[in-house]
Amino acid sequence: MRIMERGYISIYTGNGKGKTTAAFGLTVRALLSGKKVFIGQFVKDMKYKETRLVEHFDNIEIKQLGKGCFITNVPNDDDIKAARDGLEECNEKMSSGEYDLVVLDEITIALYFKLLDVNEVLKVLKNKAYNTEVVLTGRYASKELIDIADLVTDMVEIKHYYSQGILSREGYDC
Repeated sequence: MRIMERGYISIYTGNGKGKTTAAFGLTVRALLSGKKVFIGQFVKDMKYKETRLVEHFDNIEIKQLGKGCFITNVPNDDDIKAARDGLEECNEKMSSGEYDLVVLDEITIALYFKLLDVNEVLKVLKNKAYNTEVVLTGRYASKELIDIADLVTDMVEIKHYYSQGILSREGYDC
């Protein structure tokens, strides 16, 4: 018989590198413990290396919920619809009790660019199954999200090789 443990809400935010990387590190730990994981990637639509985890584990589902990187443009109705549909799907996964870990990757970016309303996200978080662990990532985590979270890590950039002109490196950054 499996003992039901409380699932916590964690946030990895800040302007430093490593938010998604930390979430995927936790994901690997959960997968290796036999836990079932769902990752919803808001904003993103590129197949980064981490999405290949599905080729190696049966107990993970990764879905890209964005329409691409619009950061240099203004989000349009399609971006907003994709984010809202994605949040609804994440709500279903989190409330079902079927998943041990649900990651909402870059959801704070979706909030920052007004693809979602923070009250919608708070409602979904409050609706999660007791045993489901939830991780939110992205810059600009709001006070409302920080207040509801059990763990918040602020990744602060002190120094980064990007500022020296070094682009993403295969296997380390992408």
